[in-house]
Amino acid sequence: MPTTDVVIVGAGPSGSTLAYHLAKKGWSVTLLEEHPLIGRPVQCAGLVSQRVLDMAGTSKMVQRPMGGAIVWGPSMGKIEFAAGETRAHVISREMLDFLLAERAARAGVQVLTGWKFKDIRERPNTPDGKVVLGAESPTGPAELTTRLLVGSDGVASTVARKLRLRRPIEILPAFEADLPFRDAPQDQVEIYLGRDLAPGFFGWSIPDGEGNVRVGVGLNARNGLLALDGYRELVRRMERRYGRKLPSPIRTIVSGIPVGQVPVISTDHGLLVGDAAAQVKPLSGGGIFTGMRAAELAAGVASAALEEGNLSAQRLREYDRQWAHEMGDEMDRALFFRRLFVQLSDADLDRLLEVLKESKLISTIVAFGDIDFPTLTIRELLGQSPSLVHLFPKALSAFFRRKRGLAPDVLAG
Repeated sequence: MPTTDVVIVGAGPSGSTLAYHLAKKGWSVTLLEEHPLIGRPVQCAGLVSQRVLDMAGTSKMVQRPMGGAIVWGPSMGKIEFAAGETRAHVISREMLDFLLAERAARAGVQVLTGWKFKDIRERPNTPDGKVVLGAESPTGPAELTTRLLVGSDGVASTVARKLRLRRPIEILPAFEADLPFRDAPQDQVEIYLGRDLAPGFFGWSIPDGEGNVRVGVGLNARNGLLALDGYRELVRRMERRYGRKLPSPIRTIVSGIPVGQVPVISTDHGLLVGDAAAQVKPLSGGGIFTGMRAAELAAGVASAALEEGNLSAQRLREYDRQWAHEMGDEMDRALFFRRLFVQLSDADLDRLLEVLKESKLISTIVAFGDIDFPTLTIRELLGQSPSLVHLFPKALSAFFRRKRGLAPDVLAG
């Protein structure tokens, strides 16, 4: 196979977005997807902001707009938020992946399905050299030659391992099922908290606009609970709430959620985007917006490096710097608040919901709620309610002592 300027492994949102932008800049790009069909198996719950639709350049994948949420505490007390306007969109993740790959193909990207990246067979000693890759194609073993290798191959990234880049701090196991169930709210996302079903994270129920709900759980595996166990507990909780058994799933998804920033996401002739780079929001586990935005940043840096004939680690590190400048503080703040959240007992969580029920705080959440930048909402809440600070004085005191100076930013009034 002739040399391609860029080989991208993984045709998810970040990989296809990067491929599209590089092809638009005139570079030859090959996009490898190990599965025979783009978008399958489905990998996430599919709740995104308007920013994702804007970056995708289409809304064809939207199934239903969402304007509110219900959060259920461990004791099944609840707090409800209704914005009165669309704040997020439930999408078909399968269709999103397909549309983004199709857009890349129209821009000139060579999309190869059923191709699995295996290893790096030769690495150059010069910034302008070429990398020889080994792959398994639908017809057998194959080799590809490229100037730049990109890993967009998910949380268990083979590319990251072969490039010898570090893995995420933590990977949360998750289990999700699609259920035909019209009794659940059809215009609100539901979040379920409790250490018996989702220690260190949460459960969710998201309507898809077609009479189904996506019911799932992510959790901290170090507690010894399996994601499937947490899912079953969530189903039991929902069955008690609705007074009847939930129907059998029509589809299930087993996945992992990377948490914690990877310190280095580029190296000689290689870089990572999306889940492979742990570009996932620590508080929600969502990674579509962050991965696509990282792909846009990576496209600019990679294009300049290709133009200069310099694919060295030092040159590509500009991508790391741009990512850290744009999203680093938000990710660090979210990671801190996640670590605080992990420490909360069920009693703490119930108390937290009681405090948030204050009408002024609900109004703040509705006014400032942003699924892509959740710590902005937390900043406003902490500024308005001393009660929240008093709930967790030890943890917030530790936050003030952090060397990176995040506390004044987060707690600014």
